[in-house]
Parts: sequence; structure tokens; C-alpha cells
Amino acid sequence: MKHGFDNEKYLKIQSEHIKERISKFGDKLYLEFGGKIFDDYHASRVLPGFEPDSKLRMLMQLRDDAEIVFAISARDIEKNKVRGDLGITYDNDVLRLRDEFLNRGLMVSAVCITQYSGQASAQAFRERLERLGINVYYLYLIEGYPTNVDVICSDNGFGRNEYIKTTRPLVVVTAPGPGSGKMAVCLSQLYQENKRGVKAGYAKFETFPIWSIPLKHPVNVAYEAATADLADVNMIDPFHLEAYGKTAINYNRDIEIFPVLNAIFEGIYGENPYKSPTDMGVNMAGFCISDDEVCCQASKDEIIRRYFDTRCKFAQGKVDEREVNTIALLMKQMKITTDDRRTTVAARERAEKEQAPAAAIELADGTIITAHSGDLLGPCAALLLNATKHLAGIDHGVKLIAQKIIEPIQHTKINLLHGNNPRLHTDEVLVALSMLSLTNENCGRALEMLPQLKGCQAHATVMLSEVDQKIFKKLGIGLTTDPTPKKK
Repeated sequence: MKHGFDNEKYLKIQSEHIKERISKFGDKLYLEFGGKIFDDYHASRVLPGFEPDSKLRMLMQLRDDAEIVFAISARDIEKNKVRGDLGITYDNDVLRLRDEFLNRGLMVSAVCITQYSGQASAQAFRERLERLGINVYYLYLIEGYPTNVDVICSDNGFGRNEYIKTTRPLVVVTAPGPGSGKMAVCLSQLYQENKRGVKAGYAKFETFPIWSIPLKHPVNVAYEAATADLADVNMIDPFHLEAYGKTAINYNRDIEIFPVLNAIFEGIYGENPYKSPTDMGVNMAGFCISDDEVCCQASKDEIIRRYFDTRCKFAQGKVDEREVNTIALLMKQMKITTDDRRTTVAARERAEKEQAPAAAIELADGTIITAHSGDLLGPCAALLLNATKHLAGIDHGVKLIAQKIIEPIQHTKINLLHGNNPRLHTDEVLVALSMLSLTNENCGRALEMLPQLKGCQAHATVMLSEVDQKIFKKLGIGLTTDPTPKKK
């Protein structure tokens, strides 16, 4: 796959820029770390060449100076809010992320429970963490936050919060998801540090929107598609334009909150060190785009992918029609349709020809492979077999898994496990292929081709089971589906 982003350059200049920002404030910098640190797959899709763990690798270069504080909202704990991509609650994700950081030698100093107002579930979570030896702090719910600056910047506001003890010059404040209160943690600590005579600063690290590229650049439009549920809108930063006479891109929430942040900074320091919300950021990703055309195409593909995903969620009743319409409008702005995705056209043509659910995948060299549902295999299970056979140079007429092998599996699924669908899923096909590889050379060769599917794009004409979706994700295949329910 073609790369359009210089990842090594990014790691170098991003860590250097953060070090520069630390030096501007002297004693300490609180860095609000937005987005996903370990698995930023959105960034890797729209900026081909960006590694999903790039932020982590960048952070590793600063680990001797850095410590990590997690923010989690008491309201999210109470609601058992779930991280959609992993299917786990925010409180459990905090523990997962903490272990990931510790295993990499990074220092995790505390967990901060924000928006606390006596919730029993938050108290129980704190007790659970403290039994594990984890330092936990409360940030209390402040009436009128964030606009009542007089109360916020007082002993009844930030001054009432528990002071988080930190020891290193860079404090990275991160969270399991948006709305967790990362900024509130940073601002509260600035107030608390200032009272203690410590000169501390604040900066924000978010990859998107990329401030240094045009407003309607496909990379930035893809970010709007990704945050359609939050109703984020990219805008030209008016404060930056007024202060410097230069165009910079930010998003509505940061621009709308800046006058309030300005007042809060003035309440803490007497002045605001930043003239615009863009000034607060430290993101250097825009300077590492090495092939703009590749990134533009990848971003348009991502907008289409988001459109399919949202339409499927709408069909399942998980989102409202506003989200679908928002992304549809972005597609019109970019002058793209679902037919611009080659696999979509190929899968639908195969489905029409066979009068059955179908799937298609585009390989790295541009070859399109298709498959359809039959009595033995679902469309995606058949697609994996067809694609790996092609890559291994195995004749299409060769049956890797004989019918006599599949039928006992179907018997178990239907008669013993009381399932409804006798066709094999992708995971069942891969297990069968693995077992047969012990005695069948072709099966072994086909299995060895699986890594070559990473980064490929695929489409199915029906919504898939959760199992099939996870297999494609683990293989690194970009999958979309039509919002058509799969028949039993």
C-alpha cells in the first residue's frame, strides 16, 4: 500500500516540539492528550504510513520526563459507559490502559474521577483502585462550569478539588474517551500549582483537525465524518486569524470555549499565555504529510467507510438520522459517492449475478476478488479463501476445505449448539484451514498469505456477525457493509 505520511519524521519533530513547549513554562507542563494513544486506527487510515501506536512511540521518547494521569467522569462510571470499538466500560478501560502503560515502562501516577457529586458507583470505583495501590483523586462538580469564572477560579471551585501530587515536568492527562474531563483536570491543577508557587503550563495534543492544512482538505473533512455523533464542525480559528493574520483550522468546541478559557487563565495567572485555541495545540502531523494525493484518496475512502458504518448503526437503531445526513452532506461536499469504492461496486455486481449475499476485496496490486454466500460458507468466509488462494497462486477450482470436513462442523452448530445459521463464519474457516495445514500443503500456503491482506479494502452486501467483523479487523482489512440485515 502507498504511504502518504512520514512516520519517523513525525516521531522526531513531535517529541521535540513538546519539549520546546515544556521549556516555555519552566517547572511543569500539563498536556491534555486527546484521541487514542495505543490504537489510533482513524489516523492510520487517513494518513497512510501513520502507525496506530505512533502517539505511544512518541510518548516513549519522553518517558523519563513524563507521568500519566487518567481522567474518568463519575457520570460515565455511573452510566457504565462503553467504549464502542472495544466493547468494554470506561472504568475497565482505565485499568487496561494503565497496565499497557506500565508494561512499557511509563509512569502512571494517578486516576482522577471528574464531575464527582457523591455518586456511589464512583466511590466504589475509587475503593477498588485504592485496593490495587492506585492513587485516586476527586474533581468535584462545579456549579456553572465552565462559564462561572469567578466561582471556578476560587477556593469554592478549583480550590475545592483534591490536589493531584505529581513529580515530573510533563504530566500527560488522558482518558478512555471524550467527555471525561481532561481539560478540567489540567486547569484545576494549574490553579492548584499556582497557589503552591509552581509555574505550570497547559497544552493540548490532538491529531485532528490538522491546523496547518486547508479547512476542506479531505483529511479534515474525514475528521468531521468521524465525529458526526459529537456534531463537531471544523472552522477557521478567528482568534488566530486576528492575532497573527494567518489561517489555522480548529473545531467548534475549542473555538467556542476559548473566551471562557481566556478568562480562566486570567483568573489563575492574571494573563493568558495563548492568543488562540490553535496556540494551545502542539500537533505537528500536518508537516509530515509526504504525499498529499495518497492522503486525500485515503480520507475520501474513510468518509465513505464512515457513511456505511453509520447507515448500518441507523438500521440497528443505534444512531439517529442526523448522523447519517451529516456524513451524506460531507460526501456531497467532497463530490464522492459509494460507487467510488471499487469493492462496493464489485460486491453488488456479484450479489446481483448470483442472487445471493456477496463480498469483495481489493488486494494491494488493485486486483478485485469476489465471493458469494452458498450452502457451506458465508460470503466473507468464502472471500478469505478466494483471496488467499489467489495470493498463493492456487487454482481457483481447488477446494481448500472439502465438504466432508465442513458438514460435521455444521452438524455441531445446528444440532448440538442449536444455532440458526449452518454456514461457516470466518473464524471457523480459519480454524479448519489451520488444522488442515498439517497435512495439506495448499492450506498451509493459503494461511501464510493472511498478513498480505492487511490494509486491503473489502465490502459485503449484508451486515455481518460480530465475529466476522472482528476477524476482518484483526486482519487489518478495512470493511464496509450495506445496511441490509443478514438472513438466518
